[in-house]
Amino acid sequence: MRKLALAAAVAASAIVLAGCSTPSGGDGEPAEIRVWLVGADTPEDARTYLIETFEEENPGSTLVIEEQQWTGLVDTLTTALSSSDSPDIVEVGNTQAPAFTSVGAFRDLSGIYDDLGGDDLLPGFVEAGTYDGTLYAAPYYSGARVVFYNTAQYEQAGVAVPETLDEYVSNAGAIASAIPGVSGVYWPGQDWYNALPFIWENGGEIAVLDGDEWDAQFSSPESLAGLEQVAAVMASSTAPKDGDETDVWVPFREAQGATLSAPSWAYWSIIADADQAPTAVTDTLGYYALPGADGGAAQVFAGGSNIAISAKSAHPELAESALKIIFSDEYQGILAANGLVPAKQALGGDVAAATPELAAIIAEAAANAKLTPASPKWADVESARLLQDFFVKIATGGDIEALATQLDLDIEDILNG
Repeated sequence: MRKLALAAAVAASAIVLAGCSTPSGGDGEPAEIRVWLVGADTPEDARTYLIETFEEENPGSTLVIEEQQWTGLVDTLTTALSSSDSPDIVEVGNTQAPAFTSVGAFRDLSGIYDDLGGDDLLPGFVEAGTYDGTLYAAPYYSGARVVFYNTAQYEQAGVAVPETLDEYVSNAGAIASAIPGVSGVYWPGQDWYNALPFIWENGGEIAVLDGDEWDAQFSSPESLAGLEQVAAVMASSTAPKDGDETDVWVPFREAQGATLSAPSWAYWSIIADADQAPTAVTDTLGYYALPGADGGAAQVFAGGSNIAISAKSAHPELAESALKIIFSDEYQGILAANGLVPAKQALGGDVAAATPELAAIIAEAAANAKLTPASPKWADVESARLLQDFFVKIATGGDIEALATQLDLDIEDILNG
């Protein structure tokens, strides 16, 4: 069921006038600060640093990190941020941030903008966290997508690193034919993030603003050309047609797929298993930027997160103290050391990479990254799982043009509703 009432539900819960006043209990007295981080992307070293530094700087206060899941996050946050027991600081996906910034769910961060990094912060993520000229959700980290490949399997299949998107597509089929049981590109059906570059590189868009109305573009000729390429690559995959992108590096590191497009930080999970033992592809791992239609690096989806203070935080001064630690060079440096692109551009060169070549690929991919439509209701599209369902149907052989036409109608119904 579509979640069209997100903005109304949050607004009706009186999450308004973020930052206009300090709630009771927010005078800096000792308290417990609750920080919601999503998934396992934030490394343990960073979590420990945040807790220890905060408690050292704020004697008598404690900080607790509560890990949430990406699945259903919009609904979880909508409920939590409107309750009397709201967390103090929350992580949110960069594409989900506008849904909350536009209804006053987060506190105004303008007063501490410079303390968080100011103009050094990732500009695209600042834009995603800004509403009506005010910053409510600061960048947390970004991740550039890199194509990882098994050099031995490429050699076995007789293919080379592709220089164009067409070659990438043809390689996928050639590998699957040459090595039965191995994915040319390992691609679970729900993974829409990796599909967007094919649309963009063919001149298509997700949705564009036409006056005051959003015009969805999946059924445009340009987007359809990209979607045909997506279907061709998906046909080379042995991944579950209804699977998601969770832990996709596991089958890849077990040599079940010759190619995998994943966030750059997946490198560390590819070369070592959960026990830090070398994997089957440790010595046969290569990487490159997804090639564009005419060569060079393709436009890829800019994954990552923003982070904000709840408008209903009972301890906003302490929450600001914690947020400043999160944006310290030390904390952001820990993120970089674990392969995440930090919020501060000046630290971008510190992103951990096995080789200068990989570091250059990460930088090139990040420079060509794009975001989803900057609509406050885009999170409703994600919450409704329209894209996941759409690409599962493509993976299972559905009529692409008919599916795309219906998807456009469904997206427009939400964005213009």
